[in-house]
Amino acid sequence: MTGNKLNLHKNKLNLFLFKLSIFLFLIISLPSYSQENLIYNPSFEQYLACPQKIEPYGYMSQAMAWWQPTGGSADYYNKCGAKQTSIPKNKLGIQMPRTGVGMVGIYTSKTTYREYIQTELKEYLEEGRTYKLTFYVSLSEFSSGAIATIGGLFTSNRIAEDTREMLTEKNIIKYDNGVSQSISTYLKPQVVNSFDNPITDVENWIKIEGEFIAKGGEKFLTIGNFYPAQQSNVVDLPYLTYLLPGAYYYIDDVSVICLDCQNKIEYDNNITITKTKNEPQYEVGQVVIMENIFFEFDKSVLLPQSYVELHNLINLLEKYPSMQIELSGHTDNKGSDRYNNNLSQNRVKAVYDYLTSQGIDSNRLRYKWYGAKQPIDDNKTEEGRAKNRRVEFKILEL
Repeated sequence: MTGNKLNLHKNKLNLFLFKLSIFLFLIISLPSYSQENLIYNPSFEQYLACPQKIEPYGYMSQAMAWWQPTGGSADYYNKCGAKQTSIPKNKLGIQMPRTGVGMVGIYTSKTTYREYIQTELKEYLEEGRTYKLTFYVSLSEFSSGAIATIGGLFTSNRIAEDTREMLTEKNIIKYDNGVSQSISTYLKPQVVNSFDNPITDVENWIKIEGEFIAKGGEKFLTIGNFYPAQQSNVVDLPYLTYLLPGAYYYIDDVSVICLDCQNKIEYDNNITITKTKNEPQYEVGQVVIMENIFFEFDKSVLLPQSYVELHNLINLLEKYPSMQIELSGHTDNKGSDRYNNNLSQNRVKAVYDYLTSQGIDSNRLRYKWYGAKQPIDDNKTEEGRAKNRRVEFKILEL
């Protein structure tokens, strides 16, 4: 081989190694947005209080970022819980969490009774993107049977129903003569365990997993059984103790990840750079309504549905360490002025206390309360009153 040919090969090799080093640097140094879990508190480790007992008509209010969307009383279990809600042995079965010290349980069920759990995602799902939902379940040996069709439903709006039976979608059909009829149809979860594979294991955790393409705008995940018993593949098992009237499952380790959410820009020489998402802009004097802050009725006790909104604010304050804000509490016009002033004061103080308990310096926070004096909508309608019951923050320094 001549010297010129040898130099040519060396130059090509050096160029290839240079391109490879740039590619590897970009892969290592740039964040992988596509693998971020969009679920807060995915294994139920964070809680407002240790669970105390199983209540037939109670509601799951201890696990942060999770709640029950219907009248069916889902249950929270933790190592710190009392006898009925402890781990591994509790009132409704015996099971260790798949990871950590927390888990939840629901009837799914072999009867008409249903329980569901719901959470708010960290961000809206993007239209046309492919997502993967994964969670794990284990059947309680106290059940009277097992089913197959446990799944996950993604919706744009929060589900809030009083029913203790299967969730359905209520459609209003209008006819030309002015007559309308309400018809309930089955909800269609994007991910569901196969009908041919009943979940019968009472010792191990069984993975439920599936991929789907988002329509866009989905923000809430609800987990449970969305099918009637005759379409759920109900099976009876000889090793169950039949202490419970249905199929009861523990749930742990929930994840939602996007499989193709990296926006990539192609450059010459086959080099690809990942483009990060556009960040919202903030300015001094800007007022932001915290639309998803929830309290117990007529009280100042924060509900777990508030977790996502609160931690979005915490993340914002951590990203902008010089930011200072003023929180403000507001109510609708029901009740006396004194009552509304006290309620708005106690509620905004609860938000302030939560932020400081999570490590936000109190010097960066102020709070005021206004009762019903600053409505943003008409108090004559329930929708308007709901908008007026709010917590806001105003950016004082940035």
